[in-house]
Amino acid sequence: MDKESVAQEDAELKALSQALHQLYDPVLDEPVPARIITQARARRPLWRMAAIAAGWITLGLGTGMVAGWQLHAWRASAPLQAEMPGFVKRAAVAHAVYSPEVRHPVEVAADQEQHLVTWLSKRLGVKVHAPKLGDAGLSLVGGRLLPGESGPVAQFMYQSQNGRRLTLYVRAESSKHRETAFRYARDNSVGVFYWVDRDCSYALASADLGKEEMLRIATLVYKQLEQ
Repeated sequence: MDKESVAQEDAELKALSQALHQLYDPVLDEPVPARIITQARARRPLWRMAAIAAGWITLGLGTGMVAGWQLHAWRASAPLQAEMPGFVKRAAVAHAVYSPEVRHPVEVAADQEQHLVTWLSKRLGVKVHAPKLGDAGLSLVGGRLLPGESGPVAQFMYQSQNGRRLTLYVRAESSKHRETAFRYARDNSVGVFYWVDRDCSYALASADLGKEEMLRIATLVYKQLEQ
């Protein structure tokens, strides 16, 4: 590397060091915003990022800060499978769209439950059910057919006497699974418990119910679907 390149690199390191001190000294325990990591990676090859990281250490920024920043960068660039699954995101969005509706919350009302279940089963190509959630203080409002990532999906809506709502999002799977463990995620204000069992994926969503209450309901739903 020639002298001009070395001088330029040194200038970049010093400028970056000063900027980091100004921006992150007050908030060393907070994660670096993802957009900064993305921009930095887009502008420099990986070998230069490594060189700059080494430069921070020699310039006295401290190994603790560098290690923490690198850990945040690794988390921000985690593989996509670590993120919320697509069908869970869709379930949360569908809940947010339809649960506030007063006049048209569902496509087929609960007084036509048998027709609703038969219709949705035919469209999804698997037998679906509308679980009974009276033990949890919830009654069926009805349901609807929705577009999914790779085909139609079903949404059942439930409501408590005081107006709190919960939806069950059902997607047919191309192969049978036995992954019965519940997982929890949040998308803005909507909490979602989801799992995959045999030939369907399920996502239980609500913006009104707490995590513990939703877990009890998810367990109740799972037990009924296993019968």
